[in-house]
Amino acid sequence: MQVKIGKGTLKVFRGDITEQETEAIVNAANNHLWMGAGVAGAIKRKGGAEIEHEAVSQGPIEVGGAVLTGAGKLKAKYVIHAAGMGQDLHTDGEKIKKSTFDSLKLAEEKKIQSISFPAIGTGVGGFSARHCARIMIGESVNLLQKATYLKEVAFVLFDETTLKAFQDELQNLFSARKS
Repeated sequence: MQVKIGKGTLKVFRGDITEQETEAIVNAANNHLWMGAGVAGAIKRKGGAEIEHEAVSQGPIEVGGAVLTGAGKLKAKYVIHAAGMGQDLHTDGEKIKKSTFDSLKLAEEKKIQSISFPAIGTGVGGFSARHCARIMIGESVNLLQKATYLKEVAFVLFDETTLKAFQDELQNLFSARKS
C-alpha cells in the first residue's frame, strides 16, 4: 500500500527491513545503542558488528534521539539508530514520536532520499501497534509535506498484525482527508 504526499511517497508493506534496497534503514534502538534482540539483532547479524561499534561510539544519547552509522554488509547505505527506549526497555508515545521525528530530520539533514522504518517500540517495548502506526505515520506525513530531499518513507513490517495496523491507519488518514 502506498500514497503520494507532497513530492514523496509513503509505503506500508510486509518484509524484512534488513533486505531493503533503500538509502537508510532505521534500527529500533535503546539509548546506549547496544544491538541485542529484535530489529537491532537482525541488523547486527546481517550487517556486521561494525554497525554496533560505530553506533555505541556515539552513545549514549537521549531517549528519542537518533544517530547515523554506516550499514556494513546490508543493501542500505546507512542505519539510523532511533532510541525509542532507555535501558529499562520501556517506551511510550512521546518517545516514539520524538525518535521518529529525529530520524526523519536526520535523514533530511543528510540529504537521504529513501528511508525504511520498523514499528518502533512494538517488540520488546510492548507498545500498541495501532498507537505506534498513528504516531509514526503522522510524523512521516508531516515531514514529507515539506521535505526537500526525502522522497520515500517506507514502513517495513515483520508480522501480519502490525502490517494491518499500519495499513488501517494509512487508509483512515487518507479517507478522512478526502471527505
